[in-house]
Amino acid sequence: MIATAVLAVGAATAAATGFDLFTGDDPGQAAPDLPASTATVDKGTIVDSRNENGTLGYGDTLTLGARLSGTVTALPDSGAIVKRGQALASVDNGPLVLMYGDLPAYRALSAGTKGADVKQFERNLAALGYDGFTVDETYSWQTALAVREWQKDLGLTGTGVVELGRVVFAHGEVRVDALKAAPGDQSGPGTALLTYSGTEQVVTVDLDVAQRRLAVADAKVKVRLPNGRTAAATIAEVRTVIVAGETGQDPKTKVRLRVTVDDPKDVEGLDQAAVKVGFAAEKHENVLTVPIGALVVLGDGRYGVQAVENGAVRTIPVETGLFADGRVEVSGDGLAEGMTVGVAA
Repeated sequence: MIATAVLAVGAATAAATGFDLFTGDDPGQAAPDLPASTATVDKGTIVDSRNENGTLGYGDTLTLGARLSGTVTALPDSGAIVKRGQALASVDNGPLVLMYGDLPAYRALSAGTKGADVKQFERNLAALGYDGFTVDETYSWQTALAVREWQKDLGLTGTGVVELGRVVFAHGEVRVDALKAAPGDQSGPGTALLTYSGTEQVVTVDLDVAQRRLAVADAKVKVRLPNGRTAAATIAEVRTVIVAGETGQDPKTKVRLRVTVDDPKDVEGLDQAAVKVGFAAEKHENVLTVPIGALVVLGDGRYGVQAVENGAVRTIPVETGLFADGRVEVSGDGLAEGMTVGVAA
Protein backbone atom coordinates (compact mmCIF):
# COMPACT_ATOMS: atom_id res chain seq x y z
CA MET A 1 0.00 0.00 0.00
CA ILE A 2 1.16 3.55 -0.66
CA ALA A 3 2.06 5.40 2.49
CA THR A 4 -0.68 7.79 3.67
CA ALA A 5 2.04 10.22 4.72
CA VAL A 6 2.23 11.48 1.15
CA LEU A 7 -1.36 12.77 1.19
CA ALA A 8 -0.43 16.19 2.49
CA VAL A 9 2.15 16.48 -0.26
CA GLY A 10 -0.48 15.44 -2.75
CA ALA A 11 -2.78 18.24 -1.71
CA ALA A 12 -0.02 20.79 -2.14
CA THR A 13 0.88 19.35 -5.53
CA ALA A 14 -2.70 19.41 -6.71
CA ALA A 15 -3.10 23.02 -5.63
CA ALA A 16 0.13 23.99 -7.38
CA THR A 17 -1.06 22.49 -10.64
CA GLY A 18 -4.17 24.64 -10.68
CA PHE A 19 -6.68 21.79 -10.33
CA ASP A 20 -9.73 22.04 -8.10
CA LEU A 21 -10.47 19.15 -5.77
CA PHE A 22 -14.05 18.01 -5.27
CA THR A 23 -15.50 18.11 -1.81
CA GLY A 24 -16.75 14.55 -1.53
CA ASP A 25 -19.54 12.92 0.42
CA ASP A 26 -18.93 10.22 2.96
CA PRO A 27 -17.67 6.95 1.49
CA GLY A 28 -20.39 4.85 -0.01
CA GLN A 29 -23.01 7.61 -0.28
CA ALA A 30 -24.62 8.14 -3.66
CA ALA A 31 -24.41 11.68 -5.00
CA PRO A 32 -27.66 13.13 -6.32
CA ASP A 33 -25.96 14.81 -9.30
CA LEU A 34 -23.61 13.18 -11.78
CA PRO A 35 -20.26 14.92 -12.44
CA ALA A 36 -20.24 17.10 -15.53
CA SER A 37 -16.89 15.65 -16.60
CA THR A 38 -15.52 12.14 -16.21
CA ALA A 39 -12.32 10.20 -16.88
CA THR A 40 -11.18 6.60 -16.83
CA VAL A 41 -9.01 4.92 -14.22
CA ASP A 42 -5.91 3.84 -16.13
CA LYS A 43 -3.30 1.22 -15.26
CA GLY A 44 0.31 1.67 -16.32
CA THR A 45 3.52 3.52 -15.50
CA ILE A 46 3.78 6.96 -13.92
CA VAL A 47 7.09 8.82 -13.89
CA ASP A 48 8.00 11.72 -11.64
CA SER A 49 10.40 13.71 -13.80
CA ARG A 50 12.70 16.64 -13.08
CA ASN A 51 14.39 19.11 -15.43
CA GLU A 52 17.80 20.54 -14.57
CA ASN A 53 20.06 23.02 -16.35
CA GLY A 54 23.07 21.63 -18.19
CA THR A 55 25.81 22.76 -20.54
CA LEU A 56 26.67 21.06 -23.82
CA GLY A 57 30.40 21.21 -24.42
CA TYR A 58 33.51 19.07 -24.31
CA GLY A 59 33.78 18.40 -20.61
CA ASP A 60 36.50 19.48 -18.22
CA THR A 61 39.54 21.31 -19.55
CA LEU A 62 43.20 20.82 -18.68
CA THR A 63 46.03 23.33 -18.95
CA LEU A 64 49.12 22.65 -21.03
CA GLY A 65 52.00 24.10 -19.07
CA ALA A 66 55.37 24.53 -20.72
CA ARG A 67 58.41 22.72 -19.33
CA LEU A 68 60.90 23.72 -22.03
CA SER A 69 62.46 27.16 -21.87
CA GLY A 70 62.56 29.32 -24.97
CA THR A 71 60.22 31.29 -27.20
CA VAL A 72 56.73 30.20 -28.17
CA THR A 73 56.87 29.92 -31.96
CA ALA A 74 53.56 28.26 -32.88
CA LEU A 75 50.17 27.47 -31.37
CA PRO A 76 47.12 25.73 -32.86
CA ASP A 77 43.80 27.45 -33.41
CA SER A 78 41.12 27.30 -30.76
CA GLY A 79 38.85 24.39 -31.63
CA ALA A 80 41.60 22.46 -33.43
CA ILE A 81 41.73 18.68 -32.98
CA VAL A 82 45.20 17.33 -32.18
CA LYS A 83 45.98 13.63 -32.58
CA ARG A 84 48.84 11.35 -31.58
CA GLY A 85 52.16 12.47 -33.03
CA GLN A 86 50.94 15.99 -33.79
CA ALA A 87 52.11 19.22 -32.16
CA LEU A 88 50.17 20.92 -29.39
CA ALA A 89 52.54 23.87 -29.53
CA SER A 90 56.09 24.74 -30.58
CA VAL A 91 58.92 26.23 -28.56
CA ASP A 92 62.01 27.44 -30.44
CA ASN A 93 60.47 25.79 -33.54
CA GLY A 94 60.48 22.43 -31.78
CA PRO A 95 57.08 20.71 -31.46
CA LEU A 96 55.55 19.63 -28.15
CA VAL A 97 54.15 16.29 -29.27
CA LEU A 98 50.90 14.70 -28.15
CA MET A 99 50.98 11.02 -27.25
CA TYR A 100 48.36 8.81 -25.61
CA GLY A 101 48.57 7.46 -22.08
CA ASP A 102 47.38 7.83 -18.51
CA LEU A 103 50.77 8.48 -16.92
CA PRO A 104 52.02 12.07 -17.22
CA ALA A 105 55.60 12.67 -18.34
CA TYR A 106 57.73 13.35 -15.29
CA ARG A 107 61.35 12.74 -16.37
CA ALA A 108 63.64 12.60 -19.37
CA LEU A 109 64.00 9.24 -21.10
CA SER A 110 67.32 7.87 -22.29
CA ALA A 111 69.15 4.57 -22.76
CA GLY A 112 68.99 2.58 -19.54
CA THR A 113 65.83 4.22 -18.17
CA LYS A 114 63.29 1.71 -16.91
CA GLY A 115 59.66 2.00 -15.86
CA ALA A 116 56.01 2.12 -16.89
CA ASP A 117 56.53 5.52 -18.52
CA VAL A 118 59.09 3.96 -20.86
CA LYS A 119 56.61 1.32 -21.99
CA GLN A 120 53.93 3.97 -22.50
CA PHE A 121 56.27 6.05 -24.66
CA GLU A 122 57.49 3.04 -26.66
CA ARG A 123 53.90 1.96 -27.31
CA ASN A 124 53.23 5.36 -28.87
CA LEU A 125 56.46 5.31 -30.85
CA ALA A 126 55.46 1.96 -32.34
CA ALA A 127 51.95 3.25 -33.10
CA LEU A 128 53.55 6.08 -35.09
CA GLY A 129 55.30 3.53 -37.31
CA TYR A 130 58.76 3.33 -35.77
CA ASP A 131 60.25 -0.12 -35.14
CA GLY A 132 63.45 -2.02 -34.36
CA PHE A 133 62.86 -2.09 -30.60
CA THR A 134 60.80 -4.09 -28.11
CA VAL A 135 57.86 -2.39 -26.41
CA ASP A 136 58.67 -3.01 -22.75
CA GLU A 137 59.75 -1.10 -19.66
CA THR A 138 63.39 -0.77 -20.72
CA TYR A 139 64.66 2.13 -22.84
CA SER A 140 67.29 0.23 -24.84
CA TRP A 141 69.84 1.46 -27.35
CA GLN A 142 67.45 0.14 -30.04
CA THR A 143 64.80 2.48 -28.62
CA ALA A 144 67.31 5.33 -28.76
CA LEU A 145 67.94 4.64 -32.46
CA ALA A 146 64.21 4.78 -33.19
CA VAL A 147 63.94 8.00 -31.18
CA ARG A 148 66.72 9.58 -33.24
CA GLU A 149 64.78 8.82 -36.39
CA TRP A 150 61.60 10.23 -34.85
CA GLN A 151 63.41 13.39 -33.73
CA LYS A 152 64.86 14.01 -37.19
CA ASP A 153 61.41 13.59 -38.73
CA LEU A 154 60.21 16.34 -36.38
CA GLY A 155 63.05 18.64 -37.40
CA LEU A 156 64.88 18.15 -34.11
CA THR A 157 68.45 17.16 -33.45
CA GLY A 158 68.66 13.36 -33.25
CA THR A 159 70.02 12.82 -29.75
CA GLY A 160 68.14 9.65 -28.84
CA VAL A 161 67.11 11.33 -25.57
CA VAL A 162 63.52 12.48 -24.95
CA GLU A 163 63.81 15.60 -22.84
CA LEU A 164 61.15 16.36 -20.23
CA GLY A 165 58.49 18.57 -21.79
CA ARG A 166 58.89 17.33 -25.38
CA VAL A 167 55.99 14.88 -25.05
CA VAL A 168 52.54 15.55 -23.58
CA PHE A 169 50.38 12.55 -22.65
CA ALA A 170 46.57 12.61 -22.82
CA HIS A 171 43.91 9.90 -22.77
CA GLY A 172 43.33 10.33 -26.51
CA GLU A 173 43.01 13.00 -29.16
CA VAL A 174 42.27 16.43 -27.73
CA ARG A 175 40.44 19.60 -28.68
CA VAL A 176 42.13 22.95 -28.11
CA ASP A 177 39.84 25.05 -25.95
CA ALA A 178 41.55 28.42 -25.42
CA LEU A 179 45.00 29.89 -25.99
CA LYS A 180 46.84 31.25 -22.96
CA ALA A 181 49.94 32.47 -24.80
CA ALA A 182 50.88 33.85 -28.20
CA PRO A 183 53.80 33.34 -30.59
CA GLY A 184 56.70 35.43 -29.35
CA ASP A 185 55.94 34.92 -25.68
CA GLN A 186 58.63 33.50 -23.46
CA SER A 187 58.19 29.88 -22.40
CA GLY A 188 59.45 28.29 -19.22
CA PRO A 189 58.47 25.86 -16.49
CA GLY A 190 54.92 26.68 -15.39
CA THR A 191 54.05 28.89 -18.36
CA ALA A 192 50.44 28.24 -19.43
CA LEU A 193 50.26 27.77 -23.19
CA LEU A 194 46.67 26.64 -23.77
CA THR A 195 43.76 24.68 -22.35
CA TYR A 196 42.38 21.55 -23.94
CA SER A 197 39.67 18.94 -23.48
CA GLY A 198 38.56 15.66 -24.96
CA THR A 199 36.87 15.62 -28.36
CA GLU A 200 33.61 13.96 -27.31
CA GLN A 201 30.70 16.32 -26.81
CA VAL A 202 29.16 15.84 -23.37
CA VAL A 203 26.59 17.55 -21.20
CA THR A 204 27.71 18.73 -17.77
CA VAL A 205 25.12 19.10 -15.02
CA ASP A 206 25.84 20.44 -11.53
CA LEU A 207 23.17 19.28 -9.08
CA ASP A 208 22.54 20.54 -5.58
CA VAL A 209 23.42 17.89 -3.02
CA ALA A 210 19.71 17.67 -2.15
CA GLN A 211 19.06 16.37 -5.68
CA ARG A 212 21.66 13.61 -5.43
CA ARG A 213 18.95 10.97 -5.90
CA LEU A 214 18.89 11.96 -9.58
CA ALA A 215 22.59 11.10 -9.95
CA VAL A 216 22.52 7.44 -10.90
CA ALA A 217 25.38 6.23 -13.10
CA ASP A 218 24.24 4.59 -16.36
CA ALA A 219 20.70 5.97 -15.92
CA LYS A 220 18.94 7.19 -19.06
CA VAL A 221 18.03 10.87 -19.38
CA LYS A 222 16.71 13.17 -22.09
CA VAL A 223 18.50 16.31 -23.26
CA ARG A 224 16.44 19.19 -24.65
CA LEU A 225 18.59 20.97 -27.26
CA PRO A 226 18.42 24.64 -28.33
CA ASN A 227 16.98 23.60 -31.71
CA GLY A 228 13.98 22.08 -29.95
CA ARG A 229 14.99 18.47 -30.50
CA THR A 230 15.32 15.96 -27.67
CA ALA A 231 18.30 13.59 -27.56
CA ALA A 232 18.52 10.35 -25.61
CA ALA A 233 21.53 10.34 -23.29
CA THR A 234 23.19 8.41 -20.46
CA ILE A 235 24.76 9.50 -17.16
CA ALA A 236 28.37 8.41 -17.70
CA GLU A 237 30.02 9.77 -14.54
CA VAL A 238 28.98 11.06 -11.12
CA ARG A 239 31.38 12.93 -8.84
CA THR A 240 31.37 15.56 -6.11
CA VAL A 241 32.98 18.94 -6.79
CA ILE A 242 33.44 22.25 -5.00
CA VAL A 243 32.37 25.26 -7.07
CA ALA A 244 32.99 28.92 -6.37
CA GLY A 245 30.08 30.75 -4.79
CA GLU A 246 28.61 34.03 -5.95
CA THR A 247 30.44 37.21 -4.98
CA GLY A 248 30.79 37.27 -1.21
CA GLN A 249 29.42 33.75 -0.78
CA ASP A 250 31.16 30.58 0.32
CA PRO A 251 32.02 27.80 -2.15
CA LYS A 252 29.33 25.19 -2.62
CA THR A 253 29.40 21.42 -2.89
CA LYS A 254 27.77 20.13 -6.07
CA VAL A 255 27.17 16.73 -7.60
CA ARG A 256 28.62 16.96 -11.12
CA LEU A 257 27.30 14.66 -13.83
CA ARG A 258 28.94 13.91 -17.15
CA VAL A 259 26.17 12.97 -19.55
CA THR A 260 26.92 11.44 -22.96
CA VAL A 261 24.53 11.70 -25.88
CA ASP A 262 23.66 8.23 -27.18
CA ASP A 263 23.78 9.28 -30.86
CA PRO A 264 26.45 11.93 -31.62
CA LYS A 265 24.50 12.92 -34.75
CA ASP A 266 21.89 14.49 -32.46
CA VAL A 267 24.35 17.27 -31.52
CA GLU A 268 26.03 17.76 -34.89
CA GLY A 269 26.38 21.44 -35.69
CA LEU A 270 26.22 22.43 -32.02
CA ASP A 271 29.40 23.49 -30.25
CA GLN A 272 28.55 24.78 -26.80
CA ALA A 273 25.04 25.51 -25.60
CA ALA A 274 22.74 25.68 -22.60
CA VAL A 275 20.41 22.67 -22.46
CA LYS A 276 17.77 21.13 -20.23
CA VAL A 277 18.26 17.60 -18.90
CA GLY A 278 15.20 15.56 -17.97
CA PHE A 279 15.59 12.99 -15.19
CA ALA A 280 13.18 10.24 -14.21
CA ALA A 281 13.29 10.94 -10.47
CA GLU A 282 10.96 8.09 -9.61
CA LYS A 283 8.96 5.57 -11.60
CA HIS A 284 6.10 3.33 -10.49
CA GLU A 285 4.94 0.61 -12.85
CA ASN A 286 1.67 -1.29 -13.08
CA VAL A 287 -0.25 1.19 -10.91
CA LEU A 288 -3.67 2.86 -11.17
CA THR A 289 -3.78 6.56 -12.06
CA VAL A 290 -6.46 9.21 -12.47
CA PRO A 291 -6.36 12.91 -13.42
CA ILE A 292 -5.45 15.08 -10.43
CA GLY A 293 -8.82 16.77 -10.84
CA ALA A 294 -10.53 13.48 -9.96
CA LEU A 295 -9.43 13.70 -6.33
CA VAL A 296 -12.10 14.69 -3.82
CA VAL A 297 -11.44 15.94 -0.29
CA LEU A 298 -12.89 13.72 2.44
CA GLY A 299 -12.86 14.20 6.17
CA ASP A 300 -9.81 13.72 8.38
CA GLY A 301 -7.43 14.80 5.62
CA ARG A 302 -8.34 11.86 3.41
CA TYR A 303 -8.92 11.77 -0.33
CA GLY A 304 -11.15 9.81 -2.60
CA VAL A 305 -12.54 9.56 -6.11
CA GLN A 306 -16.18 9.60 -7.22
CA ALA A 307 -16.91 6.44 -9.17
CA VAL A 308 -19.78 6.81 -11.64
CA GLU A 309 -21.68 3.51 -11.77
CA ASN A 310 -25.14 2.78 -13.19
CA GLY A 311 -26.24 6.39 -13.09
CA ALA A 312 -25.07 6.96 -9.52
CA VAL A 313 -21.95 8.26 -7.82
CA ARG A 314 -20.05 6.30 -5.18
CA THR A 315 -17.14 7.85 -3.28
CA ILE A 316 -14.15 5.52 -2.90
CA PRO A 317 -11.41 6.49 -0.38
CA VAL A 318 -7.94 6.33 -1.94
CA GLU A 319 -4.31 6.76 -1.03
CA THR A 320 -2.16 8.84 -3.36
CA GLY A 321 1.34 8.21 -4.65
CA LEU A 322 3.30 9.92 -7.42
CA PHE A 323 2.00 13.08 -9.09
CA ALA A 324 3.20 13.59 -12.68
CA ASP A 325 1.95 15.13 -15.93
CA GLY A 326 -1.45 16.00 -14.53
CA ARG A 327 -2.13 12.54 -13.13
CA VAL A 328 -1.84 10.94 -9.71
CA GLU A 329 -1.21 7.39 -8.59
CA VAL A 330 -4.09 6.04 -6.50
CA SER A 331 -5.00 2.85 -4.69
CA GLY A 332 -7.99 1.79 -2.62
CA ASP A 333 -10.48 -0.99 -1.99
CA GLY A 334 -13.00 -1.20 -4.78
CA LEU A 335 -10.92 0.81 -7.25
CA ALA A 336 -10.21 -0.92 -10.56
CA GLU A 337 -8.82 -0.24 -14.02
CA GLY A 338 -11.42 1.01 -16.47
CA MET A 339 -13.74 2.54 -13.88
CA THR A 340 -15.29 5.92 -14.66
CA VAL A 341 -14.63 8.71 -12.16
CA GLY A 342 -15.75 12.30 -11.93
CA VAL A 343 -13.33 15.12 -12.71
CA ALA A 344 -13.54 18.72 -11.52
CA ALA A 345 -14.66 21.01 -14.32
